[in-house]
Amino acid sequence: MKIDDEGLPIRTDARLKIRPRIFLEGNFFVDVRPGTPGAPELADGGTIGPAQTSAPVQLDQVLGTLKATARQDLQKLLQGYGEAVNGKPTAAEDATQDPDTQGQSAGESLNDSLGDAPDALRQTAIVNEAFLGTSPRDLAKLIRGNQRVSAALLRSEGNLKDLITNFNTTTGALAARQNDLRATFRELPRVLDAANPAFDALNASFPDTRAFARELIPGVRETPATIEASLPWIAQTRALVRPSELQGAIGDLQPAVRDLATFTDGTVSFVKQADLFNRCALNNLLPTGDAVIQDGALSTGVPNYQEFFQSLVGLSGESQNFDGNGNYVRFTTGGGDQTRSSGAINGGPPLFANFIKSPQGTRPARPGAKPPLVRTTPCYTQKAPNLNSARRGGGP
Repeated sequence: MKIDDEGLPIRTDARLKIRPRIFLEGNFFVDVRPGTPGAPELADGGTIGPAQTSAPVQLDQVLGTLKATARQDLQKLLQGYGEAVNGKPTAAEDATQDPDTQGQSAGESLNDSLGDAPDALRQTAIVNEAFLGTSPRDLAKLIRGNQRVSAALLRSEGNLKDLITNFNTTTGALAARQNDLRATFRELPRVLDAANPAFDALNASFPDTRAFARELIPGVRETPATIEASLPWIAQTRALVRPSELQGAIGDLQPAVRDLATFTDGTVSFVKQADLFNRCALNNLLPTGDAVIQDGALSTGVPNYQEFFQSLVGLSGESQNFDGNGNYVRFTTGGGDQTRSSGAINGGPPLFANFIKSPQGTRPARPGAKPPLVRTTPCYTQKAPNLNSARRGGGP
């Protein structure tokens, strides 16, 4: 072969194939794959080895290897194929076909499919090209791999029979649902149309994904060192949580934790009662103790709780005198001709006193019954007593 300068360079790993220009025409051309850029250039007058070349098998070579009976069977096959391609379908067959192919022979339907053939064949060519591999001997490796697979299938003949039987069952199930399958295939173009935008969006996301992956590389490189640095910490942590350390301490703390839980549960009801007591003290007890009792000329002007403690101081001072009979309190009843009696006290005898003047009454008047106490209602919700609302009672 002579190759012009425009076709150079040709590498030493170049591959040459003799291909027919048109089927059954008899003209051929040489399909040259110039080789990979890293391979050395082929010198002027160089030779491409047989392992890197191939030639087509001619139809007459194939037919020449067939015996007379095989050729007759081939003729019948071709005749049957022609009838299948050119034969018109019956009405019963047409009823199960796609509306676009009803009334057409197989050849006519095949011709209709040629409209979509360029794109399909282009993709098929890409797939076939990929089957050749990316380096020399890839196809040979594929054939050897298929040979090993076939040998393995031969060794597992029983499993292979089961596979064929199951495949036949699956195919029968698909045949029984052929109408559903046809409906699925009719929807497939719309699915593919919807898939294309999704694939476009996916392709558009790849640059960002690659950038993200590049950003991860430094972190991934540091991962082994990080793991190695964490191993001592993990060892110390394991030692810390072993039975003789934290596990034992936790076991010792379990009774205390149970008691604490019981105490906490009981505290809930206690806190509720304490809250009610605090509200009662804030809303009732303290305001009542801070009230100043207005008693005319006898008013002290101080809160009544202070008056209470002052009276205790007075009683303490009165009890300082003592004799041989012990401490006692002296009360001078005064004098006068107005004798008054307290009446029976707690079932005992009455007490008497003489007043200069007749008493006008008592304040507060002794009520006929105790003040109302509602035990079913919280104390803080009840009205605080008004100490200045006590009425005056009649004289004794």
